[in-house]
Amino acid sequence: MAGKGIFISFEGSEGCGKSTQIIRLALRLQALGREVVQLREPGGTPIGETIRHLLKHDETAGAMTPEAELLLFAASRAQLVREVIRPALERGCIVLCDRFLDSTTVYQGVARRLEADQVAAINRFAIGGTWPDLTLLLDLDATEGWQRAATRSQEKDRMEQEGAEFYEAVREGYLTLAAAHPERIAIIDASGNIEAVEAQIAATLKLRLEERIDGLF
Repeated sequence: MAGKGIFISFEGSEGCGKSTQIIRLALRLQALGREVVQLREPGGTPIGETIRHLLKHDETAGAMTPEAELLLFAASRAQLVREVIRPALERGCIVLCDRFLDSTTVYQGVARRLEADQVAAINRFAIGGTWPDLTLLLDLDATEGWQRAATRSQEKDRMEQEGAEFYEAVREGYLTLAAAHPERIAIIDASGNIEAVEAQIAATLKLRLEERIDGLF
C-alpha cells in the first residue's frame, strides 16, 4: 500500500460478476464521501486501453504467442500502476481494480502453461511493489461462468472464445493461488444472486478492512 489509500482488486474467471460488484461497492463507498477510482485491466490509461484492444479484439491477435500476451499484460499494468494507482493511493483514494497481477499468474502462468517463476518475476517488475491490500476472488463453477459470459454479448473477445478446459484450469489456478495467499486473497462464492454476493463482499470488508473504511458497516 502507498499513502493513505486502499487498493482492492477483484479477480475471477469470465462471467463471475466482477464488474457488477465493483460498481455496487463503489456506490456504497462514494455515499460515505470516499473518493473511489475504478479501473480495469488491461486498460485504465490511454496506453493500456490501446493494449487492451490489441489483446482482446485486434484481428491480428489470433497469432499472438503466450509470451507476447504475458508481456503486453505486464506493460499495461506497469503503466497503470505508475500513472494512476500510486497517485490515487497517495491522495487517499480507494482503488477498485477489475483484475490485477493474479490474472496474469493464472491466465498466462497456469492456463497458458508458462514458467511460473518467469511469470512471477515479470509480475513483480510490472507492479514495482504496489500490491493490493485485499483481493476478492469471485469463485464460480467454470461451466456456469462460461455460460454466463456467452450470454453477455454477441461478439466474444479472445479469452471468451477459449474452451471449457481452459476455464477449468483458470478456476483451479485461482483457488490454488488463494490457498497460498490467504492473508491477501479472500474467496467469495459467486454462484448466488447479486445481493447475496454483495453481502459476502461486505462481510469480508468488515473482517479485513473495518478500521480503514469508517461507516461502511
